[in-house]
Amino acid sequence: MSFGYMNEGIKSNGSEPPPAQPEPQGAPQDEKRKSAAIESIQQLGTVSPPVPAESNIFCMTIIGQVEGHLILPPQNKTTKYEHMIPQLVAAEQNPKIEGVLIVLNTVGGDVEAGLAIAEMIASLSKPVVTLVLGGGHSIGVPIAVSGDLSYIAETATMTIHPIRMNGLVIGVPQTFEYLEKMQERVVRFVTSHSNISETTFKELMFKTGELTRDIGTTVIGADAVKHGLIDNIGGLGDALRSLNGLIETKRAAAPQPSSIDASVAAGIMAASSEVGLEGGATQ
Repeated sequence: MSFGYMNEGIKSNGSEPPPAQPEPQGAPQDEKRKSAAIESIQQLGTVSPPVPAESNIFCMTIIGQVEGHLILPPQNKTTKYEHMIPQLVAAEQNPKIEGVLIVLNTVGGDVEAGLAIAEMIASLSKPVVTLVLGGGHSIGVPIAVSGDLSYIAETATMTIHPIRMNGLVIGVPQTFEYLEKMQERVVRFVTSHSNISETTFKELMFKTGELTRDIGTTVIGADAVKHGLIDNIGGLGDALRSLNGLIETKRAAAPQPSSIDASVAAGIMAASSEVGLEGGATQ
């Protein structure tokens, strides 16, 4: 009965029931934005992380411990050399990449893996600038000096010490000869890619009384520059300015096509077009 009463009332008044409110079309998108913002806050601590713009500089970070042939425990932060080498090859082959920035905050790690990364960086044909933030210890020292120009933060440190061996050690003269050869590889690379002398580097390496549980020296930013190990004290802005300067210098030194070459090329193209026309007429 109430339904009939309501229906009669509607007819007598000449009004129609209000239309159903449609769901807003942007509701699913708003939910996605909210979930993306929440995830960004949980992962990165910010609502909207900056979107990286396309750049001609490739940035590579070397952090934690340099992992070599053995997998380190999962709680260790590591840099895997099998990940670094393909990235360096890709940066070398990509024509859009004109410079490479290496940022280090590493405690060291595997000697051969670190030397492999350092050799790859040193062999790049594109300008490379390295920046030590926090620390560039142990095998991080060769990586830090492998670029064309090196920077270190004022509070960053670098530990120089002899190499050590893990695992089974056989007490024979050949074992110590192998360690000495491995040590010489590191010394030779560092001294050939920096301004430190071999004598000074070995003095820092074999110094006693500096480290409580090891032989060696910890040098802070200004000391690293004073010894000639690192080129300059600076941060990210200084490193990027120097890298852009090296890129501009390389652009200016690149051979430009001369007017004679252009005229010769134009003559060759004209001659080839004439030959093509004659061939077409003969047919």
